[in-house]
Amino acid sequence: MWRALPWRYAAGTQRRWSKISKRLKHFASWNANTSGTVEAVIGQSPLILSTGELAKLADGCATAQIGDTTVMVTAVSKKNSSSPGFLPLTVDYRQKAAAAGRIPTNHLRRERGVTDQEILTSRMIDRSIRPLFPKGFFYDTQVMCNLLAVDGLQDPGVISINGASAALALSDVPWNGPIGAVRVGLIDEEVMINPTRLDMRRSTINMVVAGTKKSNLVMVEASADNVLQTDFLKALKAGLKETQIIVRSIEKLAREHGKEKREYEPFGIPSPEVLDSVRRLAAEQYHAVYTDPTHNKFSRDNAASQVREHHISTVREMFPNEDPSLLNDAFNIVAKDVFRKIILEEDKRCDGREADEMRDITCSVDLYKPLHGSALFQRGQTQVFCTVTFDSIESALRADPVWQEDIREKNFMLHYEFPPYATNETGRTGGINRRELGHGALAEKGLRPVVPSDYPFTIRLTSEVLESNGSSSMATVCGGSLALMDAGVPVSHPVAGVAIGVITETESDDIFTIKDHRIVTDLLGIEDYMGDMDMKLAGSKKGITALQTDVKVPLPMKIIVEAIQAGTAAKSKILNIMASSIRKPRDLRKSNSPVTENLEVPVQRRSKFIGPGGYNLKKLRVETGVTISPVDETHFSVFAPTPSAMSEAKERIEQLLLEDKEPDLEFGGIYTATITELRDNGVLVKLYPAMPPTLLHNSQLDQRKVNHPSALKMEVGQEIPVKYFGRDPVSGKMRLSRKALMAPASAVIRNLNAVRGARGAASATTSSSNSSSTSPSDSSSFSSER
Repeated sequence: MWRALPWRYAAGTQRRWSKISKRLKHFASWNANTSGTVEAVIGQSPLILSTGELAKLADGCATAQIGDTTVMVTAVSKKNSSSPGFLPLTVDYRQKAAAAGRIPTNHLRRERGVTDQEILTSRMIDRSIRPLFPKGFFYDTQVMCNLLAVDGLQDPGVISINGASAALALSDVPWNGPIGAVRVGLIDEEVMINPTRLDMRRSTINMVVAGTKKSNLVMVEASADNVLQTDFLKALKAGLKETQIIVRSIEKLAREHGKEKREYEPFGIPSPEVLDSVRRLAAEQYHAVYTDPTHNKFSRDNAASQVREHHISTVREMFPNEDPSLLNDAFNIVAKDVFRKIILEEDKRCDGREADEMRDITCSVDLYKPLHGSALFQRGQTQVFCTVTFDSIESALRADPVWQEDIREKNFMLHYEFPPYATNETGRTGGINRRELGHGALAEKGLRPVVPSDYPFTIRLTSEVLESNGSSSMATVCGGSLALMDAGVPVSHPVAGVAIGVITETESDDIFTIKDHRIVTDLLGIEDYMGDMDMKLAGSKKGITALQTDVKVPLPMKIIVEAIQAGTAAKSKILNIMASSIRKPRDLRKSNSPVTENLEVPVQRRSKFIGPGGYNLKKLRVETGVTISPVDETHFSVFAPTPSAMSEAKERIEQLLLEDKEPDLEFGGIYTATITELRDNGVLVKLYPAMPPTLLHNSQLDQRKVNHPSALKMEVGQEIPVKYFGRDPVSGKMRLSRKALMAPASAVIRNLNAVRGARGAASATTSSSNSSSTSPSDSSSFSSER
């Protein structure tokens, strides 16, 4: 270790000696006793944060534990800037089957790829910690969340946010944290902090709240069962209050065991002289561009680019020694300042709208007849085309059963697509990126509460963004709601979504103090880029179904409440416009919509109906397109893509069941049986042609002990009377006896083999007998003797 130190560079300058001294201190800290633990008492189980035992070579490492679920989080940041103008922050949250005491179920039996749940959790952690990195910090930073143990009750996602906060606070990476995060549920109108997964099944709210010091919010992500705004805000305020306990605990841990924050050289920040010069040259022209409501997305961007191109050469002559990239950054900073001041000081928006005014909205449904449901939703320059497709319950999504929360089948799914032409760009197509997955998951949260959970079909809702200038995910909620109603899905309420933005003015040296702010409704793309928050809110006129915030500076609860109130008012207006196209779900599905019916098959006929290896069901699917899925031991669900396919399938099913139709047998009745095979332990007999042969054991052939059926001169094809005693309750096989008929008795023998040529039919005839006993040789095919 010591030989690795660059001693040959020590002589020369004081700067090099300083670097070596810092490295020595860093290496010496490896063996120092820096382990420590703090406990934050929240919810049902305390949050335990510890450091100093694991991954000591990382810049920062912390383990977070609630119950028996433990997550280790590490934070590492490079010392040299690699991407000026952008913070290359990577958050990797990975689930480990070993942490849950399981083995992966894929063919390699190891973790492969990244699951949707891992991506969504990584995005949630990223949105929580990214706003608190200082300006100009463009150093490659990676936060990794490693699940050590999972008890199946506590949510590792929320624990990982707290672990990431502790790891960054303990490290020497510049960061304005810490933050605290909790999950909030609402059970029987009572707020519960960090509920278990069992508790969440009864909760009407599933909310994750991340807050920082001074009770400011940095991230909210929630789905709700169409709850009232008052209940939603009650849960949000309760969650924010609990985060402050975690913040104080992490601050205590960082004071006692944290590293001193490193010094860094900020990038992308031009000198005040450059900014003043650019502001004098271009501010008025930027003001003219951003106050001209005739511009659209592209003309506005082009006009702003022309301002920079017009003055860039002049600025370069004024500052020949300045980095050209910083000169471009100066124009971007001035343009952003002008844009924000127009909203803050003049109460104007770049497209001429009022702060609470929405763009023009048009929508239509039933666009193409072959589709089960379709809708086109247009809001300004954002256009979304949504389609609904029905399929059988068998097509429901079944996730990896390693994680208990994914065991249940998912019969409603929303897939979101954002092709490059939506923003007049070129790019790769195919696959799905993290952004598309996140937007689709949010829109699905907004619609899932109103879709009936017991719907007899699997529903796939697709959303293709055809144009985009802000809030395409909320346009997906609106278009998806219209498409579901067009398809005849009995949604409980129509749902709409809207994006709410915030423009703030903060203290120059304190991002936690907001001096002034403006709430803007229905964000444009440029307002999202220039602003400080993008809140997406979805719900019905009754309440809220989903909410997600993406903030750039910590915001107090007051501003969040104002934004939610603005979103609630906006979605009601959107729902009124949507009602002009379709007000409620169609009473009847379209003629080409699929149909489903239930089929009952007796348990003893199940194997014959399915066929060897499911042959009969596969043959029906190939020939008619109908899917038959087992529901329980005696019931099947029959799914047909069209009513005509169902009619054809029902005829084939009736024929199949007719061949195997079993006549009603009377308990204690006497029937004529035909021997089909002789065995050492008895004979196989059939009571009717389509019956599977059943064993008549030697012990039931005669009152005397029988070692082999041949002792009674029995032969294949011979008909003998037997008595029926029902079916075995365990195996379902018939219980027959010839022995019970050996005692003298008066009985009626029923012959079910009367008509052998009839397909699947069985007839029984009875007649009087003049004798008091019957022997096998005396029985007749069509008569019975007494």
